[in-house]
Amino acid sequence: MELYQSDNVKWHRSLVSQSMRNIKNGHLSPVIWFTGLSGSGKSTLAHSVEKALFDMGCQAYVLDGDNVRHGLCGDLGFSATDRTENLRRIAEVAKLMTDAGIIILAAFISPSGSDREKVKKMFGNGGFLEVYCRCDPDICESRDVKGVYKKAKNGEIDNFTGVSSPYDVPLTPDLVLDTANDPLNECVEKVLVMIREYCF
Repeated sequence: MELYQSDNVKWHRSLVSQSMRNIKNGHLSPVIWFTGLSGSGKSTLAHSVEKALFDMGCQAYVLDGDNVRHGLCGDLGFSATDRTENLRRIAEVAKLMTDAGIIILAAFISPSGSDREKVKKMFGNGGFLEVYCRCDPDICESRDVKGVYKKAKNGEIDNFTGVSSPYDVPLTPDLVLDTANDPLNECVEKVLVMIREYCF
Protein backbone atom coordinates (compact mmCIF):
# COMPACT_ATOMS: atom_id res chain seq x y z
CA MET A 1 0.00 0.00 0.00
CA GLU A 2 1.74 3.11 -1.26
CA LEU A 3 1.17 6.43 0.48
CA TYR A 4 0.68 9.44 -1.75
CA GLN A 5 1.32 13.15 -1.41
CA SER A 6 0.62 15.76 -4.06
CA ASP A 7 3.37 18.07 -5.22
CA ASN A 8 3.63 21.65 -3.95
CA VAL A 9 1.44 21.16 -0.89
CA LYS A 10 2.06 21.66 2.80
CA TRP A 11 0.07 20.31 5.73
CA HIS A 12 -1.78 23.17 7.42
CA ARG A 13 -1.63 22.53 11.15
CA SER A 14 -4.90 23.11 12.98
CA LEU A 15 -5.12 25.34 16.03
CA VAL A 16 -7.28 22.62 17.58
CA SER A 17 -5.45 19.32 18.14
CA GLN A 18 -6.83 15.81 18.36
CA SER A 19 -5.98 15.70 22.06
CA MET A 20 -7.91 18.94 22.62
CA ARG A 21 -10.94 17.47 20.86
CA ASN A 22 -10.57 14.24 22.86
CA ILE A 23 -10.55 16.17 26.12
CA LYS A 24 -13.66 18.13 25.12
CA ASN A 25 -15.45 14.96 24.00
CA GLY A 26 -14.40 13.02 27.08
CA HIS A 27 -12.96 10.11 25.11
CA LEU A 28 -10.11 9.16 22.81
CA SER A 29 -10.76 8.66 19.09
CA PRO A 30 -9.28 5.47 17.65
CA VAL A 31 -10.41 3.51 14.60
CA ILE A 32 -12.11 0.22 15.41
CA TRP A 33 -11.55 -1.99 12.36
CA PHE A 34 -14.09 -4.80 11.89
CA THR A 35 -12.83 -7.50 9.50
CA GLY A 36 -14.36 -10.78 8.38
CA LEU A 37 -16.11 -12.48 5.50
CA SER A 38 -19.13 -11.01 3.75
CA GLY A 39 -22.11 -11.92 5.92
CA SER A 40 -20.10 -12.25 9.12
CA GLY A 41 -21.98 -9.37 10.74
CA LYS A 42 -19.42 -6.56 10.50
CA SER A 43 -21.78 -3.81 9.37
CA THR A 44 -24.65 -4.84 11.63
CA LEU A 45 -22.27 -4.89 14.58
CA ALA A 46 -20.57 -1.60 13.71
CA HIS A 47 -23.89 0.24 13.35
CA SER A 48 -25.17 -1.22 16.63
CA VAL A 49 -21.99 -0.12 18.41
CA GLU A 50 -22.32 3.34 16.83
CA LYS A 51 -25.86 3.69 18.21
CA ALA A 52 -24.74 2.57 21.67
CA LEU A 53 -21.87 5.09 21.64
CA PHE A 54 -24.21 7.83 20.42
CA ASP A 55 -26.57 7.06 23.31
CA MET A 56 -23.57 7.35 25.66
CA GLY A 57 -22.86 10.85 24.32
CA CYS A 58 -19.80 9.82 22.30
CA GLN A 59 -18.74 11.08 18.89
CA ALA A 60 -18.76 8.00 16.63
CA TYR A 61 -19.26 7.22 12.95
CA VAL A 62 -19.41 4.08 10.78
CA LEU A 63 -17.42 3.76 7.57
CA ASP A 64 -19.09 0.85 5.79
CA GLY A 65 -17.70 -1.18 2.88
CA ASP A 66 -20.76 -0.89 0.62
CA ASN A 67 -21.41 2.75 1.51
CA VAL A 68 -17.98 4.05 0.53
CA ARG A 69 -18.26 2.31 -2.84
CA HIS A 70 -21.24 4.53 -3.65
CA GLY A 71 -18.96 7.55 -3.93
CA LEU A 72 -15.47 7.73 -2.50
CA CYS A 73 -14.45 4.37 -3.95
CA GLY A 74 -17.13 4.01 -6.62
CA ASP A 75 -14.51 3.86 -9.36
CA LEU A 76 -12.80 0.78 -7.91
CA GLY A 77 -13.36 -2.89 -8.63
CA PHE A 78 -12.43 -5.91 -6.53
CA SER A 79 -9.03 -6.89 -7.88
CA ALA A 80 -6.20 -7.14 -5.34
CA THR A 81 -4.87 -3.78 -6.53
CA ASP A 82 -8.27 -2.08 -6.26
CA ARG A 83 -8.90 -3.57 -2.82
CA THR A 84 -5.59 -2.17 -1.63
CA GLU A 85 -6.46 1.27 -3.00
CA ASN A 86 -9.93 1.02 -1.45
CA LEU A 87 -8.39 0.49 2.00
CA ARG A 88 -5.82 3.24 1.47
CA ARG A 89 -8.55 5.79 0.75
CA ILE A 90 -10.64 4.62 3.68
CA ALA A 91 -7.66 4.76 6.02
CA GLU A 92 -6.88 8.33 4.95
CA VAL A 93 -10.49 9.37 5.58
CA ALA A 94 -10.46 7.56 8.93
CA LYS A 95 -7.27 9.41 9.92
CA LEU A 96 -8.93 12.76 9.25
CA MET A 97 -12.03 11.76 11.20
CA THR A 98 -10.14 10.40 14.20
CA ASP A 99 -8.12 13.64 14.22
CA ALA A 100 -11.50 15.39 14.44
CA GLY A 101 -12.13 13.47 17.67
CA ILE A 102 -14.52 10.89 16.26
CA ILE A 103 -14.41 7.18 17.11
CA ILE A 104 -14.42 5.47 13.72
CA LEU A 105 -16.07 2.08 13.28
CA ALA A 106 -14.70 0.74 9.99
CA ALA A 107 -16.52 -2.32 8.63
CA PHE A 108 -14.60 -3.84 5.72
CA ILE A 109 -13.85 -7.38 4.61
CA SER A 110 -10.24 -6.23 4.09
CA PRO A 111 -9.07 -9.75 3.19
CA SER A 112 -5.34 -9.05 2.97
CA GLY A 113 -3.45 -9.29 6.24
CA SER A 114 -0.61 -7.20 4.84
CA ASP A 115 -3.03 -4.44 3.80
CA ARG A 116 -4.59 -4.41 7.28
CA GLU A 117 -1.13 -4.20 8.83
CA LYS A 118 -0.24 -1.22 6.64
CA VAL A 119 -3.46 0.53 7.66
CA LYS A 120 -2.65 -0.17 11.31
CA LYS A 121 0.79 1.42 10.94
CA MET A 122 -0.84 4.61 9.62
CA PHE A 123 -2.42 5.15 13.04
CA GLY A 124 0.66 4.64 15.18
CA ASN A 125 0.64 2.96 18.56
CA GLY A 126 -2.81 2.36 19.97
CA GLY A 127 -4.87 4.29 17.42
CA PHE A 128 -6.07 1.15 15.65
CA LEU A 129 -8.06 -1.67 17.24
CA GLU A 130 -8.79 -4.75 15.12
CA VAL A 131 -11.95 -6.79 15.66
CA TYR A 132 -12.20 -10.12 13.87
CA CYS A 133 -15.78 -11.22 13.20
CA ARG A 134 -15.29 -14.98 13.01
CA CYS A 135 -18.05 -16.80 11.18
CA ASP A 136 -18.21 -20.05 9.23
CA PRO A 137 -18.57 -19.44 5.46
CA ASP A 138 -21.72 -21.60 5.31
CA ILE A 139 -23.40 -19.40 7.92
CA CYS A 140 -22.25 -16.26 6.10
CA GLU A 141 -23.80 -17.62 2.92
CA SER A 142 -27.06 -18.45 4.70
CA ARG A 143 -27.31 -14.78 5.77
CA ASP A 144 -26.61 -13.49 2.26
CA VAL A 145 -29.55 -11.21 1.44
CA LYS A 146 -27.80 -9.86 -1.69
CA GLY A 147 -27.24 -13.29 -3.20
CA VAL A 148 -23.57 -12.59 -3.85
CA TYR A 149 -22.30 -15.97 -2.64
CA LYS A 150 -24.55 -17.77 -5.12
CA LYS A 151 -23.43 -15.45 -7.91
CA ALA A 152 -19.79 -15.98 -6.99
CA LYS A 153 -20.19 -19.77 -6.99
CA ASN A 154 -21.89 -19.54 -10.38
CA GLY A 155 -18.95 -17.56 -11.74
CA GLU A 156 -20.95 -14.33 -12.07
CA ILE A 157 -18.72 -12.42 -9.62
CA ASP A 158 -14.92 -12.56 -9.82
CA ASN A 159 -12.50 -12.18 -6.90
CA PHE A 160 -15.13 -12.88 -4.25
CA THR A 161 -13.55 -13.33 -0.83
CA GLY A 162 -14.15 -16.78 0.62
CA VAL A 163 -15.13 -18.28 -2.73
CA SER A 164 -12.69 -17.31 -5.49
CA SER A 165 -10.38 -15.06 -3.49
CA PRO A 166 -8.59 -15.78 -0.18
CA TYR A 167 -9.14 -14.26 3.25
CA ASP A 168 -6.21 -13.89 5.65
CA VAL A 169 -7.45 -14.60 9.17
CA PRO A 170 -6.04 -11.98 11.60
CA LEU A 171 -3.11 -13.32 13.59
CA THR A 172 -3.25 -10.96 16.59
CA PRO A 173 -6.58 -9.11 16.62
CA ASP A 174 -7.49 -7.02 19.64
CA LEU A 175 -10.83 -8.83 19.88
CA VAL A 176 -12.28 -12.00 18.32
CA LEU A 177 -16.05 -12.30 18.15
CA ASP A 178 -17.93 -15.52 17.43
CA THR A 179 -20.57 -13.84 15.30
CA ALA A 180 -21.88 -17.22 14.15
CA ASN A 181 -23.07 -18.23 17.62
CA ASP A 182 -23.07 -15.25 19.99
CA PRO A 183 -26.12 -12.94 19.99
CA LEU A 184 -25.66 -9.45 18.57
CA ASN A 185 -26.17 -7.75 21.95
CA GLU A 186 -23.37 -9.84 23.49
CA CYS A 187 -20.99 -8.98 20.65
CA VAL A 188 -21.87 -5.30 20.98
CA GLU A 189 -21.15 -5.37 24.70
CA LYS A 190 -17.76 -7.02 24.15
CA VAL A 191 -16.81 -4.26 21.70
CA LEU A 192 -18.04 -1.60 24.13
CA VAL A 193 -15.95 -3.11 26.93
CA MET A 194 -12.86 -2.87 24.70
CA ILE A 195 -13.72 0.72 23.75
CA ARG A 196 -14.33 1.75 27.36
CA GLU A 197 -10.96 0.31 28.41
CA TYR A 198 -9.18 2.19 25.64
CA CYS A 199 -11.10 5.43 25.24
CA PHE A 200 -12.05 6.57 28.73
